[in-house]
Amino acid sequence: MSRPVVAFAKGAWQYPSARALVGEHAEVVEEDRVAEAAGLYCDSNKPRVDAAYLDQAPLLRIIASASVGYDNIDVAECTRRGIAFSNSRGSLTQAVADVAYLLVLSVFRHFGEGAGWVRDGKWPSGDAPYGDDLEGSTLGIVGMGAIGLALAKRARASGMRIVYCNRHHTPNETEVDARHLTFEALLRTADCVIVLTPLTDETRGMFGREQFALMKPSAYFVNVARGKVVQTEALFEALAGRQIAGAALDVTDPEPLPPEHPLLSLPNALIVPHIGSATHQTRERMSLYAARNLIAGIQGKPLPQIVNSAVYESAARSGSSRV
Repeated sequence: MSRPVVAFAKGAWQYPSARALVGEHAEVVEEDRVAEAAGLYCDSNKPRVDAAYLDQAPLLRIIASASVGYDNIDVAECTRRGIAFSNSRGSLTQAVADVAYLLVLSVFRHFGEGAGWVRDGKWPSGDAPYGDDLEGSTLGIVGMGAIGLALAKRARASGMRIVYCNRHHTPNETEVDARHLTFEALLRTADCVIVLTPLTDETRGMFGREQFALMKPSAYFVNVARGKVVQTEALFEALAGRQIAGAALDVTDPEPLPPEHPLLSLPNALIVPHIGSATHQTRERMSLYAARNLIAGIQGKPLPQIVNSAVYESAARSGSSRV
C-alpha cells in the first residue's frame, strides 16, 4: 500500500525534527506536488490557502500550521471542503508572555530611549529620560487567553494591578486578581494597554484615533498580537503628539516596516521584529505540533489542535471518512 503524501510549503519555516517525524508516517514532498498530497504543512505566512489554492490540491484532507495565527488560511473554505485545519496553539505561550513582559518593562522604563541616548553620545551630558514604576501601575490586557494569563502572572510579580477585556469573564481571573472591564473602561483605566487578541474581522483596526484618545496621556501601548489590529497612522499621530507616552511593538502594519517608515523616527516607539516566539526551543515545539497534527490526520484520528472542529460534525452527519 502506498504511503500518504504530505507536502511542506515552500518558505514555511520548519525544523528537521518535524520533517523527519512526518517522514516516519508519510512520503514527504515539496509544495510543487501539493496536487498529490493528503496533508499540507504550512505556517502563518506561507502559503495563502484560499479557494484558488485548494482547487490545485483536490486530495487535501489535513492542513497543519506551525504557527498559532492563521491570517493566511481561509478556514471557512477549508471547512466547506471537509479539510481539517490545525494550528500550534499551546506551543508558544511562555515564550510570547516573556516578550510581552519584556516590552511592558521596556516601555515603562524607556529602554529604547536610553539605548539611543548612549548610542548618540548623550550619556556624558546627563541622565537619560526617567521612566515609570511597574509597581502600583495598572496593566490592561485586551484578549485574556493563555498568553494573557501567563503575562498577568509576571506582571503581578512586579506589583501591577490587572484589568482585562474579553467577551466573557475568564475562569482564571482569580489566579491573578484580575478585574473584567469593558473595552472603553479599560482604555481609560490602564497605565499600559497590551494587545493579545487574534486578528479577526472584528478586531482588525480596533485601535484607532478614537481609542488612543481615550487612553491617559501618561499611558503606554504594547502590541504583541497582529499589526493589523492597529491603525498605524493613528498610532503614529498619538505618539508624535504625545497623546500617549510611548509604545512597544513586536508586530506592525506593514510588516516588516520599511527603513524610512515614520514610526522608526520616534524616540518613544520601541519596535522589535516579531520575535515573540523566536527561540530555538519554541520554534521547534511549534514545528513538532504541526507534525503531530499531520500524523494524527493521516491516521484518521482527530487533530489535537483542530481549529475547525465543524468538519468532524459534518463528516459524522454525512457518514464520510474524508477526515
